[in-house]
Amino acid sequence: MDISELRKQIDDLDRRLVELLSQRAQAAHEIGRLKRGAGMPIYEPDREQTVFENVRRANRGPLRDHELFSIYQRIMDIMRQIQQEEIGGKIG
Repeated sequence: MDISELRKQIDDLDRRLVELLSQRAQAAHEIGRLKRGAGMPIYEPDREQTVFENVRRANRGPLRDHELFSIYQRIMDIMRQIQQEEIGGKIG
């Protein structure tokens, strides 16, 4: 493969990632709605740890676990913000 073909592949993958992240954000929004109704906190460290562990187990490289963990930390931060917008008020 040449550079232009690899870049096209990356562009296609980016579009798929955006679609999947949007689906994840929609699910986070719905969870925020349910948490609001149940009076639950946004931040649930045990659940986040489970997510990180699931990601670690699914990782086959070439990203190292700590690199993938950094990406998921940011994703989780944004998903908490989405839930915060749904619930309103303070995180925690």
